[in-house]
Amino acid sequence: MRYRTLGPSGLLVSELCLGTMTFGGSDGMWGQIGQLRQDEADRLVKAAYDAGINFIDTANVYAGGESERILGQAIHNLGIPRDEVVVATKVLGPMGEGPNARGASRAHILAQAKASLQRLQMDHIDLYQIHGFDPLTPIVETLEALDTLVRQGHVRYIGLSNWAAWQIVKAVGITEARKLAPILSLQAYYTLVGRDLEREIVPMLRSEGIGLMVWSPLAGGFLSGKYSGGNTANDGRRAGFDFPPVDLARGDAAIAVMRGIASAKTCTVAQVALAWLLHQPVVTSVIVGAKRIDQLQDNIRSTEVALTAEDLAALDRVTKLPAEYPGWMLERQSQYRAPFASQKG
Repeated sequence: MRYRTLGPSGLLVSELCLGTMTFGGSDGMWGQIGQLRQDEADRLVKAAYDAGINFIDTANVYAGGESERILGQAIHNLGIPRDEVVVATKVLGPMGEGPNARGASRAHILAQAKASLQRLQMDHIDLYQIHGFDPLTPIVETLEALDTLVRQGHVRYIGLSNWAAWQIVKAVGITEARKLAPILSLQAYYTLVGRDLEREIVPMLRSEGIGLMVWSPLAGGFLSGKYSGGNTANDGRRAGFDFPPVDLARGDAAIAVMRGIASAKTCTVAQVALAWLLHQPVVTSVIVGAKRIDQLQDNIRSTEVALTAEDLAALDRVTKLPAEYPGWMLERQSQYRAPFASQKG
């Protein structure tokens, strides 16, 4: 397992992060995603920790708080030293019936941080993330609430999830101008069949030095290969929870190329998908979830898959985004300065 610094910090996190969305579900959407009970979760956390994964992600909204509770208890049950794991959780979604029991307001953030700490049985959260953009709350209010938590010692670092590039840059500007706790990371969807963030978000992350945590790296199971060719499979997550959306024609073409690479390297299609992400310089950590030990171990073996330049080129050809304005114009006009690029100090 390799480790990378999270954004502009000295915090080292494993290149794979254990996702806990499968912990604690009972009915509805969370039940479809996963219904792991405490003993099953304990085994998954142990397998991840033993493999060198020191990064674990959850959210208050997962199974109505059960995921956080089970994760905290698992760390306690296994006797894992608190300073040997980086625990990330998130806030935004509804945690009650009232209008203020959701969103990124100061009131909701402070209340939910306290609730998350209680469920996790911890005195601090390593990475506290805003789970999405709240159009009703001023960004400055959200950022000042997060800064309060950092100054109080309840939160060590802050991050965002599912924000647009312009929203993130605006937030970065506010934190710098007001000397608030900096934004270290973005958690976002990125896969071979979902490369949309390469248009605006990836260049922004590189410019600002912000780390990227990837959620749903197998596109909700699609990149396992079992859903390609019109096969809907009735035993997987996408059978009852068809998310994230996938362009099936482009997806099937990608799977065909991935099968060839997987065959040549004696690995699985899923491992190729994860390895591709691990080869992207912008990616800090890839979040992998599982319902069974063998699934997790299969994902972990992706760290051993080395893709060649030819492999990466073949995957790029079949999944590359179509040209879109202003990208194609920016590329064209940047050629005016290309002869002098090597002279940049």
